[in-house]
Amino acid sequence: MLALRSALFNTLFYANLILQMVVLTPVYFLLPRKKAWIVPKTWARTNHWLMRVVAGTDFTVEGLENLPADGIYILAPKHQSFWDVYALLPALPDPFFILKKELMRIPLFGWYVAKQRMVPVDRSARGRAMAAVLERAKAEMATGRQLIIYPEGTRRPPGAPPEYKFGVARLYRDLGVPVVPVAMHPGLFWPRKSLMRHPGHFTVRILPPIQPGLKPDLFLETLIRETEAASDALLVKTVSDNPHLPLPETARARLAVLAQRKADAS
Repeated sequence: MLALRSALFNTLFYANLILQMVVLTPVYFLLPRKKAWIVPKTWARTNHWLMRVVAGTDFTVEGLENLPADGIYILAPKHQSFWDVYALLPALPDPFFILKKELMRIPLFGWYVAKQRMVPVDRSARGRAMAAVLERAKAEMATGRQLIIYPEGTRRPPGAPPEYKFGVARLYRDLGVPVVPVAMHPGLFWPRKSLMRHPGHFTVRILPPIQPGLKPDLFLETLIRETEAASDALLVKTVSDNPHLPLPETARARLAVLAQRKADAS
C-alpha cells in the first residue's frame, strides 16, 4: 500500500507541476511580477493537499510570529528534501532565491524565475560572482523581499552532523538584515534519493531571528547552535509521534546520542 500511494503521489505531483506551469503560464506572465506569485503559491498549496490526501502526510508551522514584520530578512531553513524548496512559499510575501546561472537557461522554468527576479550566480567567476550577487540581493531586499538560503548548501539526511557553509555568514554580515532559522524534518517523510512518501505528521518550527550586528564567526556559531538544538528536539518529537517511520542511519545515530545525554543528565 505504501508503494502504491507513493507512486500515485509522485505521478500526481509531477502532473500537477506540468499542468499548472503550462495552463497557468498566460496568467503568470500577464500579471504584474508580485501578483504573479499567486501561481507558484497555488502550486505549493495544491502539493500540500496532494501530500495530505494521497500520501497521508501533513505538517504544522509554528513560529510565524517570529518573521520580521517589515518583511526584510534571510530565511535559513534546514534542507532535507525537495519538499522544503517550495513548502514555505505561501507563508512569505515576496521571496527570492540565489540560484545557479545555468538554471535560468531551462525553458519555461528559467522564464518563471527570471520574472520573479531571482539572483543568478556564475560559480566560475568566484569573487566577482559574490560581489554581483550581493549587489543584486541588496537591491531586491531594499524593496521588502525575503532571501531564502539553505545554510548547509545541499540536502542532508535527518540527524546528519551539521555542515554549515560560511556563505550564509557573509550574507548576514554584508546584507545587515536578520536571519530567521527554520528547523524541520521533512526528510523523514520525503527521503532524498527515494520514491517513497511516508504518511504521518511533522512540525516546521520558525525560530526567533538572529539580529544583525554579530561578527560572522559568532553569528555562524549562534545559527548552528540554535538551529541544531531545535532540530534535535523536533527529531525526538517527530519520531515519537510517528513510530512507524523507517529511520535513516543518521537519525538513529543522533537519537542514540540524545538518549545517552538524557540518561547522563538524570
